Amino acid sequence: MNLYQSGQLHNRAMEIIPTGTQTFSKGRFLYPTGMPLYIERGKGSHVWDVDGNEYIDFVSGLCPIILGYCDPDVDSAVKAQMESGVIFSLPHRLEIEVSEKLCEIIPCAEMVRFGKNGSDATAGAVRLARAYTGRDHIITVAGHYHGWADWYIGITARNAGVPQAIRELTHTFEYNDIDSLHALFRQYPNQVACVIMEPMSLTWPEDGFLEAVKELTHKNGAILIFDEVITGLRMAMGGAQEYFGVIPDIACFGKAIANGYPLSAVVGKSDIMSYFGKVHFSFTNGGECLSLAASKATLEKMERDSVVDALKLSGAVIFRWFMDHTPVSYSGPPTGYKAQEINISGYPARTVINFPSDEMKWNFMRECAKRGILTIGCHNLMYSHTVEDITKLLSVYDEVFPLIQDMKFNGYPPLSSFNIRWF
Repeated sequence: MNLYQSGQLHNRAMEIIPTGTQTFSKGRFLYPTGMPLYIERGKGSHVWDVDGNEYIDFVSGLCPIILGYCDPDVDSAVKAQMESGVIFSLPHRLEIEVSEKLCEIIPCAEMVRFGKNGSDATAGAVRLARAYTGRDHIITVAGHYHGWADWYIGITARNAGVPQAIRELTHTFEYNDIDSLHALFRQYPNQVACVIMEPMSLTWPEDGFLEAVKELTHKNGAILIFDEVITGLRMAMGGAQEYFGVIPDIACFGKAIANGYPLSAVVGKSDIMSYFGKVHFSFTNGGECLSLAASKATLEKMERDSVVDALKLSGAVIFRWFMDHTPVSYSGPPTGYKAQEINISGYPARTVINFPSDEMKWNFMRECAKRGILTIGCHNLMYSHTVEDITKLLSVYDEVFPLIQDMKFNGYPPLSSFNIRWF
């Protein structure tokens, strides 16, 4: 596989772009040697790198691409809007139309404000909660991701530049451990503005957990915010809140909301959302019309074509392979790894393979790329993934897993160890 142009572009980028790219999860340090580094174009579920190599893409732009690259319905809507203009000196009707559509789809949505990234939405939601409650402290789930804003990134290892005073205002509890949330409310009585959390990342909530979080949050006078930047439109059209039937006060949507065009949204109850009249949350490009046109087309197509159901079917086929497939018998000496197994976690439209070591994962990624599959160990499914695409993926898996026997795993774990549900 020729990757010469990828290497050349990377060398140029490192001279003028800190870390070589604009997005952390696309950085060279997350991809092993032997992987493509630059994509030239995409169509449907396929992408082509700058050296002309073709891949079926299961990264899907880190989840924004839910219909497929260059989806004809979305592109037609964007091209039509482009002929009228991109942004204007006054608002455009699309702001209203897309807001109305989101209020139809998302259970908690009574009012809507737009941003461009998931970080915009979560930062705006936290500021809104602080303004509404008059409190400063924030509670979130350990290990969940909410973007680059100070309130969240300050509690991670990548907190350079965040003042200590800001870091001390955010606290974490353990997912599926309601007692750990209780403890924080006891530690900071009448000081917590909100609990902001992904209702589900890759681990499923235990029965009653989300309901208990909501009850405890409200009992302590705080606001419940669901970060649905990833789960929105993937678990269900209305996100995990629709799927689980637990409705937050505020929710943050992004990524798939416009099939890759830059758009995010803070949605929620009108009595809280109305505080945006006092909270400054404003962007020159907040009402940019190409992304709004893309969102309208995306939402309409997803409803019309029952896209979530289609993603669930594709995901079930992949999961069945992990359940039923019997790997070849391996020969040779033990490798010394203590955890010789893999498993998958997630939900139908988004599953992640968990490897016992980074080295095994990198070998897996590299071998898949050689066979025309672009993956970082995940299945971020698109509507454009065909039966042939899924068949190809699983045939590649039949070849690749035996080839990583240097770090072999002794068969697939039993069904009970899969952190996933299919219904």
